[in-house]
Amino acid sequence: MPAGINAGIMRFVVYGLAVFIGVGSGSDANGADPVLAPGYRPLAFSVPSPGSYSLSRLGAAANGEVLDSDGRNLALHDLMGDKLVLLSFIYSTCTEVNGCPLATAVLHQIKGRLAKDAEMAKRVRLLTLSFNPSHDTPAVMKRYGGELATGEFDWRFLTTASEIELNRILGAYGQSVVKEYDERGRSTGTFAHVLRVFLIDLDRQIRNIYSVSFLHAEILINDMKTLLDSASASVEPTAPAADFSEKHEVLPWYPTGDHKADYDTIEYRTNSVALSNRLGQPTDLIRYADSPPRGLPALALDPDVPITRKKIELGRKLFFDRRLSGNNTFSCAMCHIPEQGFTNNEMATAVGIEGRTVRRNAPTLYNVGYARVLFHDGRESTLEQQVWGPMLAANEMANPSIGFVIDKLNAAGDYTELFNAAYGKEPDMINIGNAIASYQRTLNSANSPFDRWKYAGIQAAIDESAKRGFQLFTGKARCASCHRIEKDYALFSDDQFHDTGIGFRQTMHRAPKNLRVQVAPGMFLNVDEAVIAAVRAPEPNDLGRYEITGLPEDRWKYKTPSLRNIALTAPYMHDGSLVSLEGVIEFYDRGGIEHENLDPLIRPLSLTRNEINDLVVFLESLTGDNVAILLSDAFAQEVGVAE
Repeated sequence: MPAGINAGIMRFVVYGLAVFIGVGSGSDANGADPVLAPGYRPLAFSVPSPGSYSLSRLGAAANGEVLDSDGRNLALHDLMGDKLVLLSFIYSTCTEVNGCPLATAVLHQIKGRLAKDAEMAKRVRLLTLSFNPSHDTPAVMKRYGGELATGEFDWRFLTTASEIELNRILGAYGQSVVKEYDERGRSTGTFAHVLRVFLIDLDRQIRNIYSVSFLHAEILINDMKTLLDSASASVEPTAPAADFSEKHEVLPWYPTGDHKADYDTIEYRTNSVALSNRLGQPTDLIRYADSPPRGLPALALDPDVPITRKKIELGRKLFFDRRLSGNNTFSCAMCHIPEQGFTNNEMATAVGIEGRTVRRNAPTLYNVGYARVLFHDGRESTLEQQVWGPMLAANEMANPSIGFVIDKLNAAGDYTELFNAAYGKEPDMINIGNAIASYQRTLNSANSPFDRWKYAGIQAAIDESAKRGFQLFTGKARCASCHRIEKDYALFSDDQFHDTGIGFRQTMHRAPKNLRVQVAPGMFLNVDEAVIAAVRAPEPNDLGRYEITGLPEDRWKYKTPSLRNIALTAPYMHDGSLVSLEGVIEFYDRGGIEHENLDPLIRPLSLTRNEINDLVVFLESLTGDNVAILLSDAFAQEVGVAE
């Protein structure tokens, strides 16, 4: 046995397996024989024969980012879909015989039985995922599985890069795990948890969940044989992903707010979590600028002004520092909220310092380094220049001048050394902009399920609904006319300006005398327009690109946004007027809003309800696999506060 193999697996090998085959026994700490789980012994009854029963779909198996025993990043969904999967959660140092060693023992028994059925063995995969990533590194999991994952049988031993990603996976599977502490508050290295093993079918649907009392190799094998029978497997239609939190798979982690989809119904429930729950750890962000994830092209960088780690760290500190506003209360991250897709899920249009209204929706910063034009109206062309717009705008960060910001940073005390280390001089207009831009250029997120399917050839990376959605996206729905997909990469934007009719409607719309105002989920009041007008500032016109060029044909044109991570960045359109992906697709299906300047690319599409659903599934497949890492890094940054 390799050196360093842990006590839990050793106890399983020399004790648990021995008990199962009847050649030994053991005792608990008090010398008494433990009451062994059924999984260690032959069943006292006969299980129903395969195919004589059916297994209901319990909901979709959640995705998540994991590390294999060689340290490679994988998505859980990449390990599902092509084979039946048995997924267990364990930690390598567990010594409770009816705990993690039981799961490992039962899976080992299944491996042994399938060795006699080569055809079935080819159609089964075992996944053992640690819930103690601080100890169970890839190297530890490799040692743990060294005595088990032998031969050609497909058994993967996995861990995660951080507890942030782990907790997201555990939460999605309803797997409760609590660290245990001694009387002095020190971690004992043990965990209280409920042992569960999940059976997942070829559609990534959970078909059974086995607890200690029902975790037995004979039961599991017959269940798997039942699912592999094609007639039995096709009895039920695929359950909607929303049945098992898959709908929320792409939502922000530790959200401080909510998407407002379904807010107009009384059934709406908040998903908000307090800011105090944010946990994170920094990562080496420069890798996402030097080697962007699959699906993105090389980033165009200025060789004369290279990105460095010190510039990135400085830029991240500036991005979260509220002292960069006129009264020390507002930061970049308060409009571009990391856990809300680096935008704001709660606000149709942004709100700046002292609650001042901003005309437009806060655009996401994911992959912003690829944009050739910036802001909805394209008024800037470089990130270095762009950062000064919000800092000087009276309704955003409200600094009176560039010099005011520079003087404040020079006087702050904690920036002088950082700027000298990164740039060899104190803060100025150029290096402040460059530092924040350096951080923004690392927020590259791809290698999504779509990318793994399209650019890596992994057929199981997305399901059939998403594949149909892709065909619609590039065909009947004509989305790719503006949201471009190239042969080797996809930015999902043409960086051009188009008039969809929303700006026209906003400018030309006359408010009715009585307005229907929503005051709570599912609750509305009719309010006289004069009452509202008396307490609000006049609503400014928004003419889009025309405000920059002065050309009449540019009225109500706005930049094509990228669609990467689109499921994270609701609400949509330049004014945040559409709250869901379904709503966006339905808007384009109707042909936008007809008027003289409507873009000729926009016309009615005659999509069916199933086609709309397939397009939504495709768009949800565009979420990058490193989102959790970028969020964990953001959460690790101390938020600058007012003195």
